[in-house]
Amino acid sequence: MRHTTLKQLRFLSAVIKTGTVTAASSAMNVTPPAITAQVKALEDLVGLPLVERVGDRFIATSAGREIASTLDRIEALLNECSGALAEMREAGSGRVAVGVVSTARYFAPTVLAAFRRERPKVDIDFIVGNRDETILRLRNYEVDLAVMGRPPGEFDVEAKAIGQHPQVIICAPDHPLARERNIPIEALMGETFLVREANSGTRHSFAQLMSQHDGGRDIREFEMGSNETIKQAVMAGLGISFISSHTIAAEVDAGRLVIMDVIGLPLMKTWHVVRRTDKRLLPSAEAMYRFWVEHGGDYLPKITGHAD
Repeated sequence: MRHTTLKQLRFLSAVIKTGTVTAASSAMNVTPPAITAQVKALEDLVGLPLVERVGDRFIATSAGREIASTLDRIEALLNECSGALAEMREAGSGRVAVGVVSTARYFAPTVLAAFRRERPKVDIDFIVGNRDETILRLRNYEVDLAVMGRPPGEFDVEAKAIGQHPQVIICAPDHPLARERNIPIEALMGETFLVREANSGTRHSFAQLMSQHDGGRDIREFEMGSNETIKQAVMAGLGISFISSHTIAAEVDAGRLVIMDVIGLPLMKTWHVVRRTDKRLLPSAEAMYRFWVEHGGDYLPKITGHAD
């Protein structure tokens, strides 16, 4: 591997990511024969096939995946070096990539705007995704830090709490139980629950909560892919939902949604800012990490009251 070149690694990665030599050549702005020659030379050096054809596409072999993963780490280190040099040239500059789970997008921009007021020359890449997407970006060194509820357990991270995360059950204002007090969770077992995707933090909390009260009964669930869709569906009367209170402040204040007065709720979870332990943060990213830890909780939406 000491005799490989960065060009060969990047050409291989392009073939793996695009699936074809033609697409890879377009992405790398070279001819297809140049891609083929460099990948073949790399395979000769390694002594193993790195891609294989499946149908009309190329996919990575185990050896190819190992090399592509190594390139990801190399590119991350080169980006760190570039950012460090920029910091040396102009103090306070640099770029920070922040990944947030979709529920956190309701408050994260406010935190980032406050940080930018302190360090206006720092560029911020703000990337929103579901839990799986955000963890994958953190795993692949695509973001410097991430904001989520449950920190990942698949690789080593440092996670700092930034504030409480209340989770509640909501309904439409005309729901029969909208103005009831001290509702037992058992009284909701006949309702249709509009829920997030299976691996989301909110869905995980909902499953834990229901397992304590369902008595073995099946819960009627209708899965939806976003908080916005769930809110619209609840307002339309399609069901009720267990949801983060940080996503519904505007609708509750406007009287379009009601937080149900359910015994034992809100369920208090915790927001975390997370970084990889094996990734050295540049000064601007380190400053943002500290800002989230020290001030992130100040910008969390406040939970509002129940219906009168």
